[in-house]
Amino acid sequence: MTTPKQTPDNFSQAYNTAMGQLMDAGVNTLKSSEMLNAISDTDVQIATTPSDVVFQIDKVTVSRYRPLAKPLKGAPPVLIAYGLFGRQTMIDLQQDRSLVRNLLEAGIDVHVLDWGNPTRADQFTTIEDMIDIYLRDCVEYLVDYNDGKPITMFGICEGGTLSTCLAALAPDLFKGLALAITPIDFKGDPENFWRGEGFLNQWLSNMSKEEIDNMIDVHGNMPGEMSGVMFSALTPMNSMTKYNLGLQRLQGDRDATLNFLRMEKWIADRPDHPGAAAKQWFNDFYRENKLVKGEFSVDGQAVNLSHIDCPVMNIYALQDHIVPISCTKPLSNYISPKKYTEIGFPGGHVGVFVSRKAQGVVAGGLIDWIKKTQV
Repeated sequence: MTTPKQTPDNFSQAYNTAMGQLMDAGVNTLKSSEMLNAISDTDVQIATTPSDVVFQIDKVTVSRYRPLAKPLKGAPPVLIAYGLFGRQTMIDLQQDRSLVRNLLEAGIDVHVLDWGNPTRADQFTTIEDMIDIYLRDCVEYLVDYNDGKPITMFGICEGGTLSTCLAALAPDLFKGLALAITPIDFKGDPENFWRGEGFLNQWLSNMSKEEIDNMIDVHGNMPGEMSGVMFSALTPMNSMTKYNLGLQRLQGDRDATLNFLRMEKWIADRPDHPGAAAKQWFNDFYRENKLVKGEFSVDGQAVNLSHIDCPVMNIYALQDHIVPISCTKPLSNYISPKKYTEIGFPGGHVGVFVSRKAQGVVAGGLIDWIKKTQV
């Protein structure tokens, strides 16, 4: 095979194109650098919607957001529970990309659970403790607040899995269960994972129980920094280039730069995860898939997903590389079809909450479901 001869005209054209692209990149880099220098830490605020702590048990708190609209008549209060591999501040990243504000503006009474900052004193806290002590107490507080009537639960990621377990163990506490990007079947369908999907599932499946236990025992708890490294490793190219190529593409746009920095602020604020619960999360759920096998129990009571008796809304992301679709959709196998609804969002794991499209598709879909099934 012969290489086409490079003519002077072709060379000049390629050279000029390359130099033009290089100059544009340099200009954009300067613009982005100048914009970063002009932004201070006070400009990068997240989770600014006003709220008040109304309940606390140990480090775990429940906060009620202050209303922004006339109450939606007949709607139960909603309790939002995130997991411990990130912060619940994701649901209120900024004013125009806030699930919380969308719900409040629809007249919904919104509460959020904050797991706090676990320390070495919490290293023996188990998933059973998180479900049957902390989450249950928070839900029961809200049931009392709602004159003894069941409430609506909205669980996200790990918080969704814990909420699902409690809804199966204590169905009388729940008027409805909404979930987002929530793993249920931790094996999924690995034969049909798309490229980039399910790395976390496969990685943990190939580790032994001893390897996972040793990894966590070194620290007592699972450090938030370790969680951050683990998730960054799932998308290595993006993680390596976002601070140079990614920022350069923003071309010094202030709003885009602030969006980027707010997201980075959320990513950097990962709490430690109680050690005993982290071991169970990786071993019992990821490695052994006990939840869908019916082998996971809380205080001697098996978690039977078919005992969930309330309407269920399941929101998943079609390009989710952390929680594959085949890990979340199997929940439908345990819920009556008349009570089960799902939304497949065309985006990634975090885009469910922070993208502009999500404000209409996800928040709007959740509000419609609340009006149809909870009022």
